Amino acid sequence: MTEEHRKILERINQYAENVLGEIDPQKVQVSVQLEKLKPVMEEIAAEKGMSLEDMFILYMDIASEASCATNEKLKESLQDLNDGSDGGSPLLFR
Repeated sequence: MTEEHRKILERINQYAENVLGEIDPQKVQVSVQLEKLKPVMEEIAAEKGMSLEDMFILYMDIASEASCATNEKLKESLQDLNDGSDGGSPLLFR
C-alpha cells in the first residue's frame, strides 16, 4: 500500500468512526455503510480528480488490503504463541 493510499484509508476510517458510530458492520449492508461514507469520498475524489465510482473502488481495494495485512499479522502472532507453547492445546486460526 502506498503512503497516499494509507492516508486516504486513515481519513475515511476517521470519518467512519464519527458517522457510523455504533453501527454493527456485520448487520448493516455494505451499500448502507458506503452511502454514509459518501460525503468524505466525494471530497477526496474531488481533491484527487477522480470519479466517485473510482474512489469507491479504490477504497474497497485498500480496505481489503489493510484487512488482509491485519489478518496476516494476527495469524503470525498466534503462530508465535503456538511455537512457544508449553505442550498444551494450540491456538487455532481460521
